[in-house]
Amino acid sequence: MASGEGLWVILCPGPYVGSDLDLGGLPSWLLKDPKMKLRTTYKGFTGAMNEYFNYLIPRIAPFQYRKGGPIIAVQIENEYGSYYMDKKYMAYVKRALVSRGISELLMTADDGLNLKKGHLKNVLATVHMKNIRKQTYEDLESIQGRSPILMMVYTSNSFDTWGALRQFGDPHILMKDVREMFILGFSFNFYMFHGGTNFGFIGGAQSSDGYQPVVTSYDYNALLTEAGARTPEYRVFQEFFCSVTGTQQDVSNKRNPANTFTYTPLKFLYFMTLWEVLPHLDRDLGCVPPRTWNHPFLQGILKSSCCCPTKSVKPIPMELLPVNQGNGQSFGYTLYETTISHGGLLTSRGHIQDRGQVFLGNNHVGVLDHYNDELLIMKNPSKKTQALRILVENQGRLTSGKDINKQRKGLTGDVYLDKTPLRHFVIYSLELRNAFTQKKLPKSWEIVTSHVQGPAFFLSHLRVADPPQDIFIKIQGWEKGVIFINGQILGRYWNVGPQETLYVPGSWLHPGINEIVMFEELRGGLKIDLAEEAHLGH
Repeated sequence: MASGEGLWVILCPGPYVGSDLDLGGLPSWLLKDPKMKLRTTYKGFTGAMNEYFNYLIPRIAPFQYRKGGPIIAVQIENEYGSYYMDKKYMAYVKRALVSRGISELLMTADDGLNLKKGHLKNVLATVHMKNIRKQTYEDLESIQGRSPILMMVYTSNSFDTWGALRQFGDPHILMKDVREMFILGFSFNFYMFHGGTNFGFIGGAQSSDGYQPVVTSYDYNALLTEAGARTPEYRVFQEFFCSVTGTQQDVSNKRNPANTFTYTPLKFLYFMTLWEVLPHLDRDLGCVPPRTWNHPFLQGILKSSCCCPTKSVKPIPMELLPVNQGNGQSFGYTLYETTISHGGLLTSRGHIQDRGQVFLGNNHVGVLDHYNDELLIMKNPSKKTQALRILVENQGRLTSGKDINKQRKGLTGDVYLDKTPLRHFVIYSLELRNAFTQKKLPKSWEIVTSHVQGPAFFLSHLRVADPPQDIFIKIQGWEKGVIFINGQILGRYWNVGPQETLYVPGSWLHPGINEIVMFEELRGGLKIDLAEEAHLGH
């Protein structure tokens, strides 16, 4: 596709790619190994990396420039200088690529402070940075003389995180730095040039100022928005590039939010609570739902939950659950259910990763997370025992840093009630994979007539013209959860902001009736509002 568009490719095959993704793009099943040392020459990691490269590189090699393809360079790993847990690792990755047929220019990429740590001999060092520093140029020259200088990642901005203000770059600083790089003869890539989306659960988290999960939108204040529209900054830089290269400016605007359709709110909703689904995931039923549940949507829930719950004396992290052919659970939610005979102070001691909603029976009690690790439980005295449920959400594993080996999710250790660890759990894996689709409305669904207490699934239908256009779903009136479009996980939403709309590409829709499912954790809305443009915060 890139070749057909006249583009060259600088390929970053990883295995670690960063990009503010969950675990930097590495698969969570690596963490099943209690001794795992990610991004090192530890055999458990290199074995998986070699298997990955054995599958990937033969498919990539024919597209190299020397073989008539568009790949002009290949980046080795990503910003390893800031990690640097194994001085032999980068050379190992280089050999793994070269021995499998990668023959184009090899590069490393590091921030300005860690160029020397991440550098390899006879490999072009490139820079990831937000602010230009004179010391960076001096380090580059000391490493490789007066070789070409490439800012592999240049940005004046950052990604957004839930509950924080939206990040805005300074276009004046951006232009100042770009002019300077032109004068110095540098090459550079805008990050991001085209905004993106953390579809599904792929968004990661950072921990520089406490745990902060990344929002669904990866618009990044890019020159082209998440939906592909040209921004005023795009025009400014287009004029500048045309002036210094002597090329003619393209004044067309093929992608513009004004071209998207506007839809009226979806007011006809159906719902079903999570508690209504759980009994049909019980092993005692042989994982076969009753006939009245024999519909695609409900079968999807059963399928995506790996069907049967797990019974365990102690809590088990999601990565270690016996699901997904032994690969554990990667994303979504895990429900831990046990029985208590008295109330008291529930303490997590940091073992709830990342956000746990606590229920007595079906009644919401409170939340335990990275910032709150205590909750008072008031048991009903008229009942001998009560079910205590903790619905734990994996909000995103750290995308970088030296703690990525510790990124197991769910209940990662004991939770205590009055200093006594809870025991004897029934654990439900609620990965909520791409399995939600509804061809015929089952009788078990109820029509929404007032606000419904979550956790619950909400279903509505959207009629779309031909051809489908991009739209945005507004989360106004909803609190926290996940949206599905025609069976695919669109992404997370949360009313703490800053993101207020979720982008739905036209390619996710089809002419006619489309299905929208919302898994709402807290309190459902009465309608689903649609918008013609993004609202990503102020």
